[in-house]
Amino acid sequence: MVSHARASYPNECCGAMLGTTDGENKIVVESMALENAFEGAKAARYELRPEDLLAADKAARERNMDLIGIYHSHPDCDAYFSKTDLQNSCPWYSFVVLSIQKGEFHHANSWLPNFDQTEAAKEELSY
Repeated sequence: MVSHARASYPNECCGAMLGTTDGENKIVVESMALENAFEGAKAARYELRPEDLLAADKAARERNMDLIGIYHSHPDCDAYFSKTDLQNSCPWYSFVVLSIQKGEFHHANSWLPNFDQTEAAKEELSY
């Protein structure tokens, strides 16, 4: 995920997190880079195509894993979950946001939106 975010800088990258769930813990086993399909300024926003998410889900199942979340980068800003991120989220996925400062990884946070997509709780992130 970090190398994808660095390579995409100064644009936002996005991708899928494939893995397993152990109780309340989600374990990312593999990340899958996806294309940022946003048609505007990619430095300010990302967008995923539904068919890319379906392909990521299929790839996870073929590997006996689940699609457990989505990641994206925030170039030259903090790893926060924006209002746009929340509005476009899915409450069953974790969302990892990577802060890339001047092309280098700075920090990351993970968020889990509620079912109403009105707020997202910060998840513990180990890496």
